[in-house]
Amino acid sequence: MKVLKKAILIVFLISVITYLPAREKPFEDEIKRFKEMDLQAMPPLNAILFVGSSTFRKWENMQSYFPGYSIINRGFGGSTFPDIIAYENDIIFPYHPRQIVIYCGDNDLAYSQIVTPQLVFRRFAQLFSFIRRRLPNTSIAYISIKPSPSRKKMWEKMNVANNMIRTFLSRNENTAYVDVFNKMLLSDGELRSDLFSEDQLHLNKKGYALLQQTIQPYLIK
Repeated sequence: MKVLKKAILIVFLISVITYLPAREKPFEDEIKRFKEMDLQAMPPLNAILFVGSSTFRKWENMQSYFPGYSIINRGFGGSTFPDIIAYENDIIFPYHPRQIVIYCGDNDLAYSQIVTPQLVFRRFAQLFSFIRRRLPNTSIAYISIKPSPSRKKMWEKMNVANNMIRTFLSRNENTAYVDVFNKMLLSDGELRSDLFSEDQLHLNKKGYALLQQTIQPYLIK
């Protein structure tokens, strides 16, 4: 009798799961839009691919900041490293870029207090490994986590994560570490608040101008 009850329960649970509406993955709509854009006009191969979170997503007209370079911007949502890894087959590998520029880690730390700088580093190293395995000749540049005013309590963790990633990249060929954290500080260590928008998290036009000046020397022609 007990066996029969268990069997009925299992059948019931399977039927419920079967008819539950499919849940979309985080940022799936944005990824779908990227795919639609690619169907309309596939970006050129051997370009420079920017992947990351809203610091890139909000960078309007990114191509205009880098004349003479072929740029693909695939920043999306408030993404974390696991999100980029989850969509790597959609936003990285189809483009066969000569260089990948990554901005991520900011939201990883903000997502939960249990996310440590060491975990951010391990996530970055995992993404790095996946890229190197599939695109061994592609250069990889990492932009340090920026010191936004609204996340000042996280600056110490950001610095630890940044330094771990910088050390890792220094031991790997065909890489670059782009330090924007210190570029956004004044000589006395105070933050340049004029670089940020009203939400005190994202960059304004002046902030993106500084980002462009800092990144461009590391881009591969």
